[in-house]
Amino acid sequence: MSIGQVLARFTAEFPDLTPSKLRFLEERQLISPARTESGYRKFSPADLDRLRFVLTMQRDHYLPLKVIRGLLDELDAGRQPELPGAVSGPVPSILPSDRRLQRDEMLREAGASPSLLADAVSASLITPADWYGEDAVSVLRALVELQRSGIEPRHLRGFRAAAERELGLIESALIPVARRNDASSRAKATELAKEIAGQLEIVRSSLIRSALSRLTH
Repeated sequence: MSIGQVLARFTAEFPDLTPSKLRFLEERQLISPARTESGYRKFSPADLDRLRFVLTMQRDHYLPLKVIRGLLDELDAGRQPELPGAVSGPVPSILPSDRRLQRDEMLREAGASPSLLADAVSASLITPADWYGEDAVSVLRALVELQRSGIEPRHLRGFRAAAERELGLIESALIPVARRNDASSRAKATELAKEIAGQLEIVRSSLIRSALSRLTH
């Protein structure tokens, strides 16, 4: 596939994907499309699988590109690495699911009641939509488990406020790059934002682990 065909295939699921971002990911050696004799990039099915993995790790897990590259190296070597974070888990397949579920399908998948979804939307934990992705399903499934421990969506309203504060930090850090209003700078700003979000996630996870250790000792 050409760059244009890749964008046509991926931008519905990853709206921030641009030619500049594809080139940026190639510069970081996360994807390696072949070149024609004329120098045009051509993406194979394996390239598309790798690209989807990179974009999914950024979107759903806020991992920095350096960490994603390490995960790819592990997968390429035939090993099964673990996701960094407060709760570790195996890295998804390099062919992650791109399912989109309607409301009733998501409720069945997560084992949730309509009222729980309504409460999650009210608490700004899930954005209402016609179709929901795996991220929304994962959040709703987690809310089902939390509800069993007496934790309701309304108790988590502070999570949205905390996310907005983190967004403010990221926006402030991006000001020097954002001032250069060209395609390359915009692509770099997008990647830098995700890199910062990934580092903030590491700090947050460390604080949670530290607090949990105090609870259990």
